[in-house]
Amino acid sequence: MVKIRFFPVDIDYKVIEKTSLIYLYGKTDKGERICVVQKFEPYFYAEIKGDAAVFRKQIEKLEIEERGIKALRTEEVERIHLQRKLKLLKIYVNVPEGKNRIRKMLDEDGIRCYEHDLSSVFQYLRDTQITPLALMEAQGEYTEARSRVPVFAAEQITAASEEMLASRILSFDIETYAKERTIIPEKNPVLMLAFYGEMEDQLFRKVITWKRFKTGLDYIEFVESEEALIKKFKEVIKNYQPDLITGYFSDGFDFPYLQARAKVYGISLDLGLDYSELRVSRRDGSTSSISGIAHVDVYKFVKNVIGRGMDTESLSLNNVAKELLGYNKHGVNLDHLAEIWDERPEDLGEFCKYNLHDAFLNYELCVKLMPSLQELVKLIGLPLFEINRMSFSRLVENYILKKSREFNILAANKPDYNETEWRRNQTYQGGFVYEPKPGIYTNLAVFDFRSLYPSIIASHNVGPDTLDCDCCKDTEKVPGSRHWFCKKRKGFFAGIVEDLINRRMRIKEMIKSKKQKKEDTALLDARSYGLKTVANSFYGYMGFFAARWYCLECVQSITAYARNYIQTTMQKAEEKGFKVVYGDTDSLMTVLGDKSKEEALAFMEEVNSSLSEFMELEFEGFYPRSIFVAVKGGEYGAKKKYALFDGEKIKVVGFEAVRRNWSQIGKETQDKVLRIVLKEDDLGKALAYVQKVVEQIRKGEVDNEKMVIKVQLSRPLEQYTSIGPHVAVARKMKEKGYNVVPGMVISFIVGKGKGLVRERAKLAEETEPGDYDAEYYTKSQIIPAVNSIFAVLGLKEEDILKEKQQKGLGDFFQ
Repeated sequence: MVKIRFFPVDIDYKVIEKTSLIYLYGKTDKGERICVVQKFEPYFYAEIKGDAAVFRKQIEKLEIEERGIKALRTEEVERIHLQRKLKLLKIYVNVPEGKNRIRKMLDEDGIRCYEHDLSSVFQYLRDTQITPLALMEAQGEYTEARSRVPVFAAEQITAASEEMLASRILSFDIETYAKERTIIPEKNPVLMLAFYGEMEDQLFRKVITWKRFKTGLDYIEFVESEEALIKKFKEVIKNYQPDLITGYFSDGFDFPYLQARAKVYGISLDLGLDYSELRVSRRDGSTSSISGIAHVDVYKFVKNVIGRGMDTESLSLNNVAKELLGYNKHGVNLDHLAEIWDERPEDLGEFCKYNLHDAFLNYELCVKLMPSLQELVKLIGLPLFEINRMSFSRLVENYILKKSREFNILAANKPDYNETEWRRNQTYQGGFVYEPKPGIYTNLAVFDFRSLYPSIIASHNVGPDTLDCDCCKDTEKVPGSRHWFCKKRKGFFAGIVEDLINRRMRIKEMIKSKKQKKEDTALLDARSYGLKTVANSFYGYMGFFAARWYCLECVQSITAYARNYIQTTMQKAEEKGFKVVYGDTDSLMTVLGDKSKEEALAFMEEVNSSLSEFMELEFEGFYPRSIFVAVKGGEYGAKKKYALFDGEKIKVVGFEAVRRNWSQIGKETQDKVLRIVLKEDDLGKALAYVQKVVEQIRKGEVDNEKMVIKVQLSRPLEQYTSIGPHVAVARKMKEKGYNVVPGMVISFIVGKGKGLVRERAKLAEETEPGDYDAEYYTKSQIIPAVNSIFAVLGLKEEDILKEKQQKGLGDFFQ
């Protein structure tokens, strides 16, 4: 018996001679690539019907000969389903397909089945407790198999340590021929392809192209044709031997495009370590996978997980890299690539630099995000490829499924179509909002409940498994509700959320101690982020229409508790002499008046002394000057539309300045006005500034770039019944051959002329300098951007268009 230690990276299953095998591709602790194979018997559960012994014999005889499917064996087990213990038959089958085939046979007899839709890879990883990317020890023997790497048949695999693989990463990016941005993979060739990575502490940089020109760039490699370029692509991957390959939107563009071009030449993209081809799936959104090599599409992780917390208005590579890395893309106009390729190849060097720099940016993003990805892999227990593509709801569900084994919990079944449609139509009351009175406020103290919803789940034992239990009928009910949660036993849901909260609190204490090295702190930050991401997603998960553990009553109860906490805290603040200005779900803002910051902090401590151990009111910040604006046509403040000035920086919430579908000139104007009003206390200066902007717009002096409006397509073009300017432009783009898809950001300028706005909207590159509709931008961009601010200060729209006035702010302070 041979022992090896290895890090699993990519995990798959195969059926060989009607036997299920799990393939764990990875790297040994000595840095050698390997494939560890282990047998696995897929299984599912069925409720026992009639006499258990007789039922078992009937099941064990089941066989679907034409499919090569058979039940291998059975076990009688007990599992907990919500608040009931069920006696079940655990049915093992020889191949994954057998779970659904046999389940359907049992369905016809009215026998309820469970966990038949869990993947074999998930069942295997959960049962063996193998953590992808972590060091494992396997016992077995090397065996012969058709594979690019040695194959090891394992009889046993156990955890060796918590050490995680330092992955060898290869980033790539392609540039294609696209006149007028027309993207047609079947016709337009790949012009150049860039790689970026590190091998043995040496930078690996390469741009492959098939148009020769004079250059001093040593990383450019010329080949004879596009066909040769694609073959070179395969060769580089084979020689580099990456653990993971990464791109930006490589699921939806780079890999599918390369696959389409390879088919033109009859080239097999057999990149898999088992000689299998690149797999591109269009189901549930495009995904591209290589057997044995983890493919990380950085865009997917940014979009699904971290994008909500970013400031950028779009998730383009340039914007994401600028915010996370502080780098910009290389400055060339990609729209000219096709023309230069055809007519001025001597200028292609700049595009090669651009191509390589994109690969570099994506590599750096992947490296920066890897700690967070690794921590989610450890937490959820699934391969990197899966974690990279998971939404919040899937992260939570898979975490629950992983933890269910520890607590003998049976997974709930996915809802059927009718149940899903019913859930889609359910609504519930959200968090409490105390609307602010519009105005400028001085000395504002802001408090937040830390992780309010997860804290409520843990503190009040909220979960579908503790809802309306028989043992606590006479207990205190949820505020304003007829429901209750068990007080005698800790629920499964509340228990695992409590564990997440406690683990994160311990990590935050470690970070605060500042005893770690810089790299250790970064790892702890990533670990804290992963725990927070999953914990904060439980509330949304229980209200998600496709969730296994959907519970509308739980969601309603959580928001009811939240409303009660914020309202009670606001009442206490008023009793202590603080004037509450605004309250929203988990936060409140108070004017100190003649109170000090110390008194505000003492109030916070008093509130915390009455809360459970998981709940805590935190001091978010102190703001010397702030502004709340009104709902259009109303006397109360708009929800979440305010700006807070802390003496140095301005925190802007809900204004057009932080929205994507607003022109840059509108954003800049609004931001500048807020800064003048809050930092300089000079209304006259603010008004004069706006009037100057209007004057420049009317004279056509503002750069077209600042007039661009960006709106994202939320669905296919044919599904739009109301045609806005962005839809009209998108339709024109499609007519010209553009690849217009949902999620695409449409950029346009409203040009001069008569007719509807949508009829005058056009692409920025089709608009001459200054050829924009000045009145549209004045009335629909500038005035709306500043009107609500000036309204608070007593100015009307007509005042903005008059000659500048002088007016102080003193009269408006409250």
